[in-house]
Amino acid sequence: MTMDNKLMAIAVIPGLLIIIYVYTKDKVEKEPVGLIIKLLILGALSCFVAAFAESALSQVFPQYPQGSLEYALINSFALAAFCEEIVKYLALRIGSWKSPSFNYRFDGVVYGTSAAVGFAVLENIGYVSMYGMATALTRAVLAVPLHAFCGVFMGVFYSYSKKASIVGDRSTSMLCTLFALLVPMMIHGIYDTLAFLGTDTATYILLVFVACLYIAAITTIRKLSQADRFAGFYPEARTIEYDTEI
Repeated sequence: MTMDNKLMAIAVIPGLLIIIYVYTKDKVEKEPVGLIIKLLILGALSCFVAAFAESALSQVFPQYPQGSLEYALINSFALAAFCEEIVKYLALRIGSWKSPSFNYRFDGVVYGTSAAVGFAVLENIGYVSMYGMATALTRAVLAVPLHAFCGVFMGVFYSYSKKASIVGDRSTSMLCTLFALLVPMMIHGIYDTLAFLGTDTATYILLVFVACLYIAAITTIRKLSQADRFAGFYPEARTIEYDTEI
């Protein structure tokens, strides 16, 4: 395998492994592979939309020196987190909201992770192509999981929004949609702020933050997977046989 192929593999494989992990936790009713591929593609395409939006929006804000707190906050929250989480949500919504397969709470986690990984993989390929192996290895354990786990939490609230919409509770559905955006934005913004600051202290805090994020995301995935038998959106969905092996 050539170096270029190794770099591409490192850029792509971590995201796919996360999808496989989440997919195996869907114990009640596996989601169609075609739908997952569709969300991966839409997530990847949303990366281009985010790049355009960030470039346009950056012209609105004052310019601060790189390494300053103002630079870190603007680029993290107002640009990256704001634009990227919105376009990932749009990819998720367009690709799955009306799907008849979307009938359990954990489905939203699978879909949210898929759209986020599609975005992360394409973004990662760009970074790895420019900066090489060290960046590939670092992003494999930090940036790619960040996007995927933001997709997990987005998917949780996305599912709550769908359930509320089905029962006609529009206000709750809208509130859950807001949380599906705000929670990933906060996670993403904190991560990027620490990364942009680049100090030793910020780096240590970033590593602890990512470790906590791993724990929170995996715990959430496991808990929702175990409870999914009782979280069908329609009464008839809850009669499907459930594999109790977790």
